[in-house]
Amino acid sequence: MVVRRWGWLATLGVIGTASLVYIVVVLGFIEAGADHGLGWPLLGVLPLFVFGMWLLTVSSSRIALLIALAATAMLVGSAYETFVQRNPEMLQQPWFPLVNLVGLTADASATSALLIVFATFPTGSVERRWQRVAVAFLWTPALVGPLTLLTTAHVVMPPYTGTTGDAIPNPFVVPWLEWAAPAVYYLVYQPWPAMVLGVGVLGFRALFGEAEVRARTRVMAITVGAAITAFALWTFLPGNRLAEVGVYATLIALPAAAIHGILRYGAFDIAPGDRSRLVARSSSLLITVVYAIGVATPAVLLSDRLAVLPAVLITTLLAVCLLPVRAWMQRWIHRALFGDRDRQLTMLSELGARLEQAVEPRDLLMRLAEAVQDGLDASWVRIRLATTDGTLAESPAGVSGEPAGEAVESIDLVRGEETLGRIDVGPRHRGEYSDAERTLLRTFAGQAGASVANVRLTAQLAEQLDELTASRERLVAAQDDERKRLERDLHDGIQQNVVAQIAGLRLARNRLQRGQLTAEELVELQDQARETLTDLRELARGIHPPVLSDNGLVAAVESGVARFPIPLTVEADAAVRAERFPDDVETTAYYVVREALANTAKHAHATHASVGLARNDGRLRIAISDDGCGIGTLAPASATRGGLANIRDRVAALRGTVNVTANEPTGTIVRVELPVDRPVDRPADREGEPVG
Repeated sequence: MVVRRWGWLATLGVIGTASLVYIVVVLGFIEAGADHGLGWPLLGVLPLFVFGMWLLTVSSSRIALLIALAATAMLVGSAYETFVQRNPEMLQQPWFPLVNLVGLTADASATSALLIVFATFPTGSVERRWQRVAVAFLWTPALVGPLTLLTTAHVVMPPYTGTTGDAIPNPFVVPWLEWAAPAVYYLVYQPWPAMVLGVGVLGFRALFGEAEVRARTRVMAITVGAAITAFALWTFLPGNRLAEVGVYATLIALPAAAIHGILRYGAFDIAPGDRSRLVARSSSLLITVVYAIGVATPAVLLSDRLAVLPAVLITTLLAVCLLPVRAWMQRWIHRALFGDRDRQLTMLSELGARLEQAVEPRDLLMRLAEAVQDGLDASWVRIRLATTDGTLAESPAGVSGEPAGEAVESIDLVRGEETLGRIDVGPRHRGEYSDAERTLLRTFAGQAGASVANVRLTAQLAEQLDELTASRERLVAAQDDERKRLERDLHDGIQQNVVAQIAGLRLARNRLQRGQLTAEELVELQDQARETLTDLRELARGIHPPVLSDNGLVAAVESGVARFPIPLTVEADAAVRAERFPDDVETTAYYVVREALANTAKHAHATHASVGLARNDGRLRIAISDDGCGIGTLAPASATRGGLANIRDRVAALRGTVNVTANEPTGTIVRVELPVDRPVDRPADREGEPVG
């Protein structure tokens, strides 16, 4: 329920302030004495009144109004008691029963308002139907004035005036309602039934409610329990200073418990973004009031035992001694609300040193997460890095604390226009994050972005260096294997043919010298030379096919279509067919296609394959696909030997890229991109001869 807070603030503020001024002027100046009676209004009611007026400036909730109403009613009741005690002659006036309604209603309204605040804290509502009925019944004490006026033959005085009204007749009584006087006295005038009911609702919610309800009401329930205990001791042990101090201390603790509810659970409908700021303001105001009360307490409570000079000396000494306590309380509340700024600045200055000490990415991110958690007093911090496709990795790279639930704050790690990752921050241990802490988090992220980028770049370079070293080793090994194959082919095949031809030529020379050489023998030697030439051509074709040099890449790829064991389609537009690429690009592309098709033939169990060639954006794009069983998307990253490794090594030598993914609906597709934006320099071009 939203109330018109400014109207209530003006009304209650004026009434409460006027009542307090009247009490202080009368008891402290006009009729000053040892037993002045200022302890209750100054030490007990004033802190609650200041807090209630402040609440009306920041909240429109119903229970904020009830706190202000209760404190104002307590001051009005105290003013009425002071007025009656200083003007006893008015008790004999016939109109006094009507005036007495003010005192009765003020005390009863304060009781009802506070009980409703306690029972419905912190949201102003309860969870169960019987609790709502009980809360409605808590308004019955506020009816004590008119009910006693109509049912009781004598005037019923407020309990703390020190005067009984048994001898004062009530001319406004309704005779046929006098039978209800005992019930009104025990159920309405005596507040214990309503108090038991209100505290019972609060206690039930704090002990047996849902987990969230128990957490929100626990502190207030403990404070109210302590206040009731203190009031009970004060009632049964009149004049006991310790019980009196306990009453005042618990009344001061009630605003403190309400401030805790604002900070942690949004009591009085205060928005999360305003809680820290408003609690800081109210806490400073309350600390000032408590400090003043602490300084004045000895003079107020011991005025009947101290002379003026000792009272002044004790008050001055307390004012000096309590200054450090006041400063400590303000620092403690400020740390609870906004974090330890000194520690945050220290952590910020030490962040650079922490990051400089980290050489591994995981170590760096762990140090960063710990720094953020310490600086913001966060329950947990999680850092995730961006993957190659721009999404965040599922497994965090750095974690401090135990992540639970959703992050309440997140900020990206950015370097230039590149998003490197994200910092997720869990709830604060105490309260909400302030704007200053969000700024600090952005500062953390800004400082860490460059370090994360540098360390990640170093790791990438190290990985690329390892891959380059491994690639070179594979290329050397492949070249060595190729050299050995050529040596073996030359030794076992062509070399043997040449040796046989040399021997045949020697034999022919000898027979020629003897005149025995025939034409058939020369024809046989010619056939042997032709076979050797054929073998040499076959060997050369295995090294570099003539069709690639003569007719270009597309023709070379299509030349093997007929010999491929499964149906194969080659797709290329007229521009690609006509264009000649640099020699290294054509050679690499040709052998990449051959290697990928060889893998398809050996392992894919496919029924069809295709090769697509296209040129755009200064790159030759090759796609080799099949409808086989597939090899998965992890094969290129994990393969260190075999055909895929050979493809990657060849393409990497020209600064190209390889991407192997699953084909839809089945099979595998190998995508290769090679840069081709550089002039083609061929000997045939320089001589003016047509290429091919």
